[in-house]
Amino acid sequence: MSHPVIDVKGLRTSFKTDDGEIPVVNSIDFHIKPGEVLGIVGESGCGKSVTSLSLMGLVPSPTGKVEGEILFNGDNLTRASESKMRKIRGNEIAMIFQEPMTSLNPVFTIGEQLTEALRIHRNWNKKKALARAVEMLKQVGLPRAEELVREYPHQLSGGMRQRVMIAMAMICEPKLLIADEPTTALDVTIQAQILELMKKLNKETDTAIMLITHDLGVVAEMCQRVVVMYAGRIVEEGDVHSIFRNPKHPYTVGLIQSVPDMRVKKDRLYSIPGNVPKPGSIQLGCHFAPRCPHAMDRCLTETPSLKPFENGQQVRCWLYEDAKGAGKHDSAIS
Repeated sequence: MSHPVIDVKGLRTSFKTDDGEIPVVNSIDFHIKPGEVLGIVGESGCGKSVTSLSLMGLVPSPTGKVEGEILFNGDNLTRASESKMRKIRGNEIAMIFQEPMTSLNPVFTIGEQLTEALRIHRNWNKKKALARAVEMLKQVGLPRAEELVREYPHQLSGGMRQRVMIAMAMICEPKLLIADEPTTALDVTIQAQILELMKKLNKETDTAIMLITHDLGVVAEMCQRVVVMYAGRIVEEGDVHSIFRNPKHPYTVGLIQSVPDMRVKKDRLYSIPGNVPKPGSIQLGCHFAPRCPHAMDRCLTETPSLKPFENGQQVRCWLYEDAKGAGKHDSAIS
């Protein structure tokens, strides 16, 4: 058994507001092993992106507070100094952000932005770093790489900019790559190319990937394990086959039912009723209870814990009081 690249225990990220301290990520646990692709899924507002920012040490202070343990290379990153985090960010842990046009600096060339991490973390000279930048652009499938390093972000298409972002994230060969909605706003052809590229780099470099998305098709294509988040908590976790073939939590079931099936003709697409609650608005019970078709009285007053199943799945739901989860209520939510 290989040791996890990163091991998150009891992560809690909260923000100070006029109404007090509001938790956005509430006591979550997960780990990622070398070469593994872990999917983090859920609707907008579930705490996925805040989780990634917490791992990168990018939660603004003092308005935001990160507690718990983020164990990386034996160190707890929640207690790491900013100077230590600067050595880790972009070097050992890298991130691909949602929108490449706003993530790339418009006043610097592609080459300048690609070589920055090498010059800071590896202390390479300009010539050596630029040669590595050209090599990385070729590795991510971009043509005329020698010319691209002298161009600016606005001169590139959306798909090309996203490839540049991947090259920038991978240039120092990080142990962990966090990809936050890496295919958002790209057409389906470019999406497929970007996902194929990430799988290729994952296999070649054994880099662990934390893939944040709301697209279950992307999860099925890329991931070995899945974490389903709702309102700042993990409501279900398991390997990708178990989650898709036998989802336990009503929220996971709803997400899967929301995916259009081209083989079945329907008058209306399914959608989960209601919206993700505002952080801190639900103090008691299961956060999904107001939207759940199977909610019971105790769901409104008692918070369920994350319970393990024989097949490795974990679920946070009062429908499964038997810890072994022998399918007691599976028929009720299928």
